[in-house]
Formats: sequence, C-alpha cells, structure tokens
Amino acid sequence: MLNEKRVRIVTGHYGSGKTEFSVNYTFRLAEAGKKTAIVDLDIVNPYFRSRELEPQFNAKGVRVISSSVKGLSGDLPALSPEIYTVLQDTSYEVVLDVGGDKVGATALGRYHEYFDREPYDMLFVINANRHLTSTPEEAVRYLRAIETGSRQKVTALVNNTHLCSETRLEDIVRGQELAEKVSSMTGLPVKYIAAERKFADLLPAGMQGEIFPIDIHMKKPWED
Repeated sequence: MLNEKRVRIVTGHYGSGKTEFSVNYTFRLAEAGKKTAIVDLDIVNPYFRSRELEPQFNAKGVRVISSSVKGLSGDLPALSPEIYTVLQDTSYEVVLDVGGDKVGATALGRYHEYFDREPYDMLFVINANRHLTSTPEEAVRYLRAIETGSRQKVTALVNNTHLCSETRLEDIVRGQELAEKVSSMTGLPVKYIAAERKFADLLPAGMQGEIFPIDIHMKKPWED
C-alpha cells in the first residue's frame, strides 16, 4: 500500500464499509510514519463518518479534514478550503472518504483539476451483501455511476463483503467471487480483500488481491 499513489480516493455503496476501510488504511499509513491526512468528503450520509474518530486520528498525528461544519449534531455540508491544502502539499499522504452514491461522488468532481495533474488511486469498495451491488452487473453499473458523478476513473477494487457482527468467512469468500467477476468485466484489479483480523489467516490461498486485515472502529452506539 505504501507504493500506491499519494492521493487515494475511497468510494463505494452505502454500507459497503468504505469508511471502515478508509479509517484502517489511514491508520496504517500513519503507523508507517507517513505524514497523513484523511478527508471526510461524504456530504450525504450523516452516519458512520470518519470524522467521528478525530481524537483517535489526532493521537496518531493524522490531520482530519471534514466536509461539514464542526459539531456531530446539526450536520451542515460545507466543503472545507483545507482540502485544497492537502491536495497541493505533496508532503501529505491523502485518503479521501467519498460519499456512497453518484450525488455524493459529485463533491469529488469539484477537485478534478488536481487529479488531472497528479496520478491518483481510486478504490471502489464492494460488499456483495448490499442492495445494488449484489451481482456483478449491478456493481459495475454502480461503479460507472460514481465515475460519472466524480469525473474520475476507478483504478482498483476492494472486496469488503461483510454483515457487521454477523459476518462469516463464507461471506468474504462469496464476495471475492463477485469482486473477481467485476474485475473480469471491467479490467480493474482486485487490490485488497478487507477482512476482520480473526478471518485474515483463514482465507483460502489463490484469491486475487492482498489480504488487508482490519479492526472495527465504526461501531453503532449500542455496540460499545
């Protein structure tokens, strides 16, 4: 992951786990000693936002940039001028957590001039258990809609199939089958297989992509 482009864009359907993946990815960069920023660019969904973990990010030296006015209640979408700063300052490794549909992805389109100038990675997170991405055809349609809205092209896929606390190993394997079919249809590689650490060593060999163990940070209030 440290060999990827400086700017990483993470997108996917609501409930795909894109924010959980973004959070774990950002922590991994910071733990590797990288000067890191995470941009919460989700202006649509008020729940499970990466900015909710700002204290944990700050403890690891990660700069957090939110797309909303400060305050966890009364969420008002507002794109921060700080976003331009980390896109222009090449000393930062940047992770952008983007809204989970075409409307949310449109916010990313505002910055397309920067992505046109500098190579980037755009990771499309797939959860085979989510509505509208449960078949290869649906997943490809959703992927293309996000590309249209964001004005950027997806560069790789992430299998993050889960059922929250009910996830089974079989879910991840079934999601991988779907992700690899999407890969065949689009020519995009499956870059990561995201799975809770308890599953990471149990996954079968030979699957396309790097196993990416994750810890669960984005919990529902009653799960604490």
